[in-house]
Amino acid sequence: MNIAVIDKILLIFFHELQSYFILAGRTFVRLFRRPFYYREFAIQFDTLGFSSLFICILTGLFSGMVMALQSLIQLKPFAATSYVGGMVAVTMIKELGPVLASLMVAGRVGSAITAELGTMVVTEQVDAMRVEGTDIIKRLVVPRLKAMLLALPLLTIVTDVVSIFGGYIMSAGYNINPVMYISGLPQFMVFQDLIEGVVKPAVFGAIIAVTACYVGLNTKGGAAGVGAAAKQAVVLSSVLILVCDFFIAKIFVVFRG
Repeated sequence: MNIAVIDKILLIFFHELQSYFILAGRTFVRLFRRPFYYREFAIQFDTLGFSSLFICILTGLFSGMVMALQSLIQLKPFAATSYVGGMVAVTMIKELGPVLASLMVAGRVGSAITAELGTMVVTEQVDAMRVEGTDIIKRLVVPRLKAMLLALPLLTIVTDVVSIFGGYIMSAGYNINPVMYISGLPQFMVFQDLIEGVVKPAVFGAIIAVTACYVGLNTKGGAAGVGAAAKQAVVLSSVLILVCDFFIAKIFVVFRG
């Protein structure tokens, strides 16, 4: 690979990166500007939020059960099984809950947003809206971003609650009563952990929405291009979620001191 090829790849990469952040900046600026498209927001919230509720409940339930099972196996030799509730809660609320819920939503919702916008692009519906003078970002991107900013934290909270309940279902088989299970929660958690558990899905929701909309609005190549764009959006969103999870966790660790 010669220097010219490397230079071309870098130019394309930084051009795409610049375009991505320009779209994100313009979207966040328009969040508080009229018109607000309340009906479109309600439709997107229903589509992106309630439709993902079942998969998040299922993910939380079995994740909590697995976490409790593994914790019980490790704690039983030390006669410390009473701490299993706190271990499940702190792990799910701080890390696994936000990340797993976001990855599930990215796979289900991110691909749907990209496919929908990509289809509108290749069928020239977006061009028709531009000719009519419609602000594409305000009309198509902002309602989806608002819906994700509200829906994903709520879905994550549901995932966390269900995971803690799933952990208790598994713990009950080891003769751990509800009082013992719940009393272990405050021993491992502080209020900042709850804040972290809400901030993360809000950031991840913004990543999913902006990434899906960016890829969708830049779709090319007809029906085949729509499929490729949907796959690209899911992969890119998932990678960004995992990368940002580390940096957000690092920031909270620094603030905790």
